[in-house]
Amino acid sequence: MLARHAVRAGFVAALLVCASAAAQSFSPSALKLLQAMERTPTTLARYQYLVRTTPTLSRTDQLLALQFMAFSQNELGLYDQAVFGFPLKNELPGDLKLPTPAEWKSADAVDAIAALAAHRRIVMVNEAHHDAHTRQLTLELLPRLRALGFTYFAAEALGKNDPGLAKRGYPVRKSGTEYLRDPMYGDILREAIRLGFTLVPYDSALTGQARETAQAETLYRKVFAKDPEARLFVHAGYAHIDKTPGRLGEWHPMAMQLEALTGLVPLSIDQTDFLETGLDASDAYHRLAHAFPSDKPEILLNRQTGQPWSARPAAYDVNVILPATLSIEAFGKYKYGGRLDYEQAGLPHVLAYNEMRRAGWLSLDGTRYPYSIDTTLCRGTVPCVVDAQYLGEPDDAIAADRYAFMGPTETSKLYLRPGAYRLRASDSDGHTLSESNIKIAPP
Repeated sequence: MLARHAVRAGFVAALLVCASAAAQSFSPSALKLLQAMERTPTTLARYQYLVRTTPTLSRTDQLLALQFMAFSQNELGLYDQAVFGFPLKNELPGDLKLPTPAEWKSADAVDAIAALAAHRRIVMVNEAHHDAHTRQLTLELLPRLRALGFTYFAAEALGKNDPGLAKRGYPVRKSGTEYLRDPMYGDILREAIRLGFTLVPYDSALTGQARETAQAETLYRKVFAKDPEARLFVHAGYAHIDKTPGRLGEWHPMAMQLEALTGLVPLSIDQTDFLETGLDASDAYHRLAHAFPSDKPEILLNRQTGQPWSARPAAYDVNVILPATLSIEAFGKYKYGGRLDYEQAGLPHVLAYNEMRRAGWLSLDGTRYPYSIDTTLCRGTVPCVVDAQYLGEPDDAIAADRYAFMGPTETSKLYLRPGAYRLRASDSDGHTLSESNIKIAPP
């Protein structure tokens, strides 16, 4: 049931700019919550509003608010906090038996999926909207699939109101839904444009089965009806990539309908059935990660047949297992958002910064380098957001990386590729607190 709520939440963000559509789908109290969030000027302001408001809501509305709180944390660069705060776990098939090393072996996900895609015309990868780690695979697959002749890239978060996106080369806030505010999603679009993909917006403001149908029909109309020999890469949310009903109840998922329209069987890659959601080592994800240790996204191949493992072979072709990265140190060395006891910490007052850890996967296999930041950039105003903008891009461009400080003496790191950046700190109203230019060079 939780998975269905999460899938539904993937649609909610698109409704923030469409109150009339939202009115058809949500209770009056939920609609009031959505409208209040829409009025907040920034993601940070929305997050602060949700922190204040969530305890006062009904249980149903709290679930909606907690999802948006996780979305907000993700968009603010608080990646681990987002996952800890909304620990999404899909209900797995009751008769599922997890693979064992005796029968299965680990393979690099990017290499193996590229090999599987060589003779396919449609490849679909899903994400959990509040977990930026599920965007790494798509980013790394883009050059591999482009080399195989894939020329169309469809992203669920893309909107229809930015015709200059491809020419400009980078996304801005109006380029799509709020998911694009996450720098990882911005990176995906930048890379797709750089590689020469034709970008395809395809999502719909409809709900339920009508949304699945509209997504499939849009992809068919914009791609295969115009270019019958097209090869299409789709980045979608949750169970839209499924080729049978099941995870969406009786609905016919987008991938299933696109297959019927085109006669082409998609290669569907799932990342949401086995996600790291906490520190419980007994869950299915951790048992798999322990049995098949890897520091990169992996899939499992049968030792005898070479076929990839899927927990739901009728619905999708491959399960991707991401390496475990969550840490409570994301909340700081001290209590997250709390007051530091300098004497107890054994540190001089001036040095007692609360270090907020960020996951090592953000280096993207060593292509991005850590750059230390702290709350001195906020000029005494906390909470604040620190954005690293590519030099020459405007404030509304999606940042190369960002991080939100919630406590007065925090320090963390941004992960940036070599190049020149404008470092900008801003408050919850979007007002600039400090600004400076920096250069990142390989160490």
